[in-house]
Amino acid sequence: MASSTSSSSSSLLLTSPFISHNHGFFISPSSQIRLSLYKFKSFTLSIPRSRKISNIPANSLVNSNSVSPKPEEFQQKEPMVPPYNVLITGSTKGIGYALARQFLKEGDNVVICSRSAERVESSVQSLREEFGEQRVWGTKCDVREGEDVKNLVAFLQKNLKYIDIWINNAGSNAYSFKPLVEASDEDLIEVVTTNALGLMICCREAIKMMLNQPRGGHIFNIDGAGSDGRPTPRFAAYGATKRSVVHLTKSLQAELRMQDVKNVVVHNLSPGMVTTDLLMSGADTKQAKFFINVLAEPPEVVRLCFEFLYLHIDI
Repeated sequence: MASSTSSSSSSLLLTSPFISHNHGFFISPSSQIRLSLYKFKSFTLSIPRSRKISNIPANSLVNSNSVSPKPEEFQQKEPMVPPYNVLITGSTKGIGYALARQFLKEGDNVVICSRSAERVESSVQSLREEFGEQRVWGTKCDVREGEDVKNLVAFLQKNLKYIDIWINNAGSNAYSFKPLVEASDEDLIEVVTTNALGLMICCREAIKMMLNQPRGGHIFNIDGAGSDGRPTPRFAAYGATKRSVVHLTKSLQAELRMQDVKNVVVHNLSPGMVTTDLLMSGADTKQAKFFINVLAEPPEVVRLCFEFLYLHIDI
């Protein structure tokens, strides 16, 4: 994932068009996060009592260079109330799967997907055993293929009618932990098509879907190591594609403003660099942690991601 973390807490950066330096505040401590919500409180839903933000580390960040929407834009948005319908790509393992469990714990409805039908089936079975048959769905989807993503949208509309939250989490580090000169053409194509092209296709189809929903929706693009511009030696292609996530998110925010779209919002979420199979392939855990300065473990980062997701769907 993206930025390094301290040993005492996990860093998390969320870029949203609703939070801006233009208001004269830079969000860092949880008290300032609440202050930013207070500025918009007459135009937003309140956060459900069971989902209050708590214990967010002081170094957690919410930041954006984009212009905040005008107050009247909030007034035209159909309220979104829980339980939410949530789609998470790349969600049969790692942070995606952990986020799915967290949403289910809160009573939401979740669709998971992966390019592996076997992993989807196994994950859906495990989640249904824990949370029940009626709140979990799964389908095979290769985000690199436009037709697959269109079929995913059809699946969502058939089973849930609409999606409140679309989380783009699918990613690949195909050539593992080694220098770029040792990567094959196939490896590079896998990384670029999954992390860059796949994200573009998913954003395109998610926006199309949400434009036709009176309640609109929120799209969260999860980036990763390299998104902040710092070098990512031994997984250079991965870092380059994750840098593009931030640019795509900001461009989509600008496009939606230009089209005067008020109820579809695109966010960028940087959970911080965490130990996952994606980055650990090709290196033992101790070596990889030392090299890329991974100090956060998934459970803590997932909790922070989840709390920020809930904070921003109420804006």
